Amino acid sequence: MTKQRSSRPDVNGKELINEAVRMALDDAGMTRKDIDAVVIGNMDHFEGINYVDTWSVDGSGALMKPIMKLTTGGTTGSTIAMAAYYHVASGLFDRVLAIGWEKNSESDTTGAIITAFDPFWDRPIFAGAVAGLALEATQYMHLTGATEEDAAYVAVRERKHALNNPYAHLHMNLTIEDVMKSPYLSWPVKMGDMCPRTDGACALVFASEDVAEDFPQKPAWFLGVANRHLWAYTSDPYVNQAIENGWWFPAMEWSAKELYDKVGITDPLEQIDVAELYLPYSFAGLRYMESLGFCGRGEGPALVRSGAFDMGGKCPVNPSGGVMSSNAIGATGLIRVAECVWQIQGRAGDRQVPEVKVALATGFGGCFWSDIMLLGADKPEKVRG
Repeated sequence: MTKQRSSRPDVNGKELINEAVRMALDDAGMTRKDIDAVVIGNMDHFEGINYVDTWSVDGSGALMKPIMKLTTGGTTGSTIAMAAYYHVASGLFDRVLAIGWEKNSESDTTGAIITAFDPFWDRPIFAGAVAGLALEATQYMHLTGATEEDAAYVAVRERKHALNNPYAHLHMNLTIEDVMKSPYLSWPVKMGDMCPRTDGACALVFASEDVAEDFPQKPAWFLGVANRHLWAYTSDPYVNQAIENGWWFPAMEWSAKELYDKVGITDPLEQIDVAELYLPYSFAGLRYMESLGFCGRGEGPALVRSGAFDMGGKCPVNPSGGVMSSNAIGATGLIRVAECVWQIQGRAGDRQVPEVKVALATGFGGCFWSDIMLLGADKPEKVRG
């Protein structure tokens, strides 16, 4: 991946993509000729420039190769990872290059996001992503008694972890008091609770079992994937964030249940060694712990404050600093997968978690959609057994 920065005026999109692609191919001991197909994506709605699959071929190396372009909101990067996995798992391709990227410094995210909201009720007051997240936060606080200070603990943890990550956009040594004193964006969400806007790119090589073990690096094995969109469960995903028919966050919980059942995960907190979660703001670091099965309803704040998800804890969350430290939207979900790969390979540097066998990566975006993936140090049949 490239280093994540607030702005990369030194490169255009094609050149930014090429940085990540060259590093990924070099790391895998390959050239573009070895790649059978390419999956690429960004939030082209934001930049207002369509057809990245065509105009970026000099950067992606996809000339005269099968290529698929994907755009699914904040989940774009994780959807790219899932699509690359499906390409290989289908048996049609042995080596697939997955690329996610974004130049937020050249985009209008608010203008694009607002079109996802109901034009009569929501658009006049939501004005982008923050207010939708604030609504989720207020409902969560109302239902559980969680506080702004609980969320601030998550923000401090994420920024602290990012200090060990040379690729991260933000390097900030904050305190809970610093977060609490930061200005409100949309109550109860403050500046210190939110992710940044980032320029960056990420690329991974996905390979079949027949060729993966020939790589110079130890492979990380995909154990399984799952995906759900919230539209299927509620009439208005931005309003109905409370419990619906027993579901707390239906898209994430259904995805997690399906994936855990596939892989044989019965106690996520004990069986998952590290998690790279798409937490776009601090309150997500409370609620998602419950929806991912790490704890019960309303138990997220206490478990978070116990240090279970800190470095050295039971299951460190976002050793990289996560989305709250870097958010190049089209790359963000793919970076979660890349960080899990590095953790499994033991190549995460100062952010390495010891002896990682199973890693969880998630994507979040669109209308509260969820992509969830499990990666392992061993082949899937060994984990199931």
